[in-house]
Amino acid sequence: MSILTEVVTAEAIAARVAELGAQITKDYEGKDPVLLGVLNGAVPFLADLSRHLPPNIEIDFLSLTRFGAEGRVGIKVDSATSISGRDVIVVEDIVDTGLTLSYLLGLLETRSPASIATATLIDKTTRRIVEVALDYRGFEVGDEFLLGYGLDWEGRYRNLTSLWAVLDLAAFQEDPDLLSQEVFAGAADRLDP
Repeated sequence: MSILTEVVTAEAIAARVAELGAQITKDYEGKDPVLLGVLNGAVPFLADLSRHLPPNIEIDFLSLTRFGAEGRVGIKVDSATSISGRDVIVVEDIVDTGLTLSYLLGLLETRSPASIATATLIDKTTRRIVEVALDYRGFEVGDEFLLGYGLDWEGRYRNLTSLWAVLDLAAFQEDPDLLSQEVFAGAADRLDP
């Protein structure tokens, strides 16, 4: 049995991000939205998405933290941009339970934006505890543990251009280099003279 499998290719991600960019461009014609990325996972998605949007957008980031046994959410690093009276698009890498995004949207509402929309690359609807509106979403997936394109394992693998599912988490935890071997084996073979 395979421990890892590629579930969304780089080409499929690029095509879907372009589609989302075209839809956002249409929906925000004549407006100057703020893309507010949630660090660290949203960076690849936000960067690629922003390249499909008009140059009048503004980009900022914030970082959230979970603490305590209840998994309470707080702001670790806040955005520097005032969103009062602005159209805001919150950009996430993944939405699963909805708890974090629900907290963030509630907090941002207190800052009097003109509007708030959400964009996520990955939607794990099977894990949803709190319903949240997702205005722009890339892919709906099941409950598998994913890596790549912003999603990490202990800080690693965010830089992969595709998404990989971990099919055997225990085996992967024993040897997290398995994905490196899988992804980069072909590249190393091509580099050897």
